[in-house]
Amino acid sequence: MPISNLEQLNAMHIDVLKEIGNIGAGNAATSLAQMMNSKVDMVTPVVRILDISEADNALGGPETLAVAILAELYGDIHGIMMFVISQGFTKALLKSLLNEEHSDCRRLSDMEKSALSEIGNIMISSYANSIATLSKLNIQISVPAVTSDMVGALLTVPAAEMGSVSDKIIFIQDDFITLNKTISADMLLIPDIDSLNTLMGSLGIEL
Repeated sequence: MPISNLEQLNAMHIDVLKEIGNIGAGNAATSLAQMMNSKVDMVTPVVRILDISEADNALGGPETLAVAILAELYGDIHGIMMFVISQGFTKALLKSLLNEEHSDCRRLSDMEKSALSEIGNIMISSYANSIATLSKLNIQISVPAVTSDMVGALLTVPAAEMGSVSDKIIFIQDDFITLNKTISADMLLIPDIDSLNTLMGSLGIEL
């Protein structure tokens, strides 16, 4: 019987999402290492189903500054993915890519936004491709949009976009280790329910 909301996902479904998160994070770590010209290791991702209203605490609190790169999924799967990176991670990336010291991620230049958009595109593609590879579904992503603000404000976007579909999100908590630092980067996946049923069915998982 098809599921009608994310709360109906069982342990087997969560294990599948964890595997998707592991593969996506592994691909993302490889891409990060190439972009930053530095070794990047990953900590095993943690996958949780959260209320959108709970996600702000998982991201450090509603007043925490962060950068979000958001893209829409289309093809066989519809929904949105939002890659959220901390201000510290943003500084490290901009230092590595543009050799710029940056103190406030709310004031990004067009060049900085362009660089972060490309990073977001690569990172979101890492996860989308992991889903496509496992499921053999056609999944494409839109051109990512970059926004910098406090976490509470950033989360109003997925809430507005997908609130009529679900008030739950698939939260993939990632930590990467580079230059002897642990940097946080989290992926929020909000598929529509029909797409989630399609995904699980394509993987042969009983609903």
